[in-house]
Amino acid sequence: MLIGNNVKIQNNVSVYDNVTLEDDVFCGPSMVFTNVYNPRSAVSRKDEYRDTLVKQGATLGANCTIICGATVGRFAFVAAGAVVNRDVPDFALVVGVPARKVGWMSRFGEQLDLPLNGAGEARCIHTGEVYRLVNGVCSLADA
Repeated sequence: MLIGNNVKIQNNVSVYDNVTLEDDVFCGPSMVFTNVYNPRSAVSRKDEYRDTLVKQGATLGANCTIICGATVGRFAFVAAGAVVNRDVPDFALVVGVPARKVGWMSRFGEQLDLPLNGAGEARCIHTGEVYRLVNGVCSLADA
């Protein structure tokens, strides 16, 4: 377990072995990490722990679940109650069970006016930062 700087871990959250939280991650109340993909009470599987990585600035909403082995991208936003069972791209907004991409978020936490796939450009109304979507990959234009 590695926890970066300025990480907010709210009530009822357990951070297990093999979970890495980079700087500025927000873990909402009662959200859940797992570390064994197919647990059994009578079978010891500590040698099967899968790594989970939550990258800088990501938000994990209340009561969401991150299944071990997934990577949550930079500044991604996992909605309350979502179940993440695969990697989440940088800046993606994911919702539901299983989690699916429904939009894009700025570093400020504002939803961006971008298509889910393809290409486009949007500006965060709070910071003025420009985001570009190229071939379905969202990135900060100035970076």
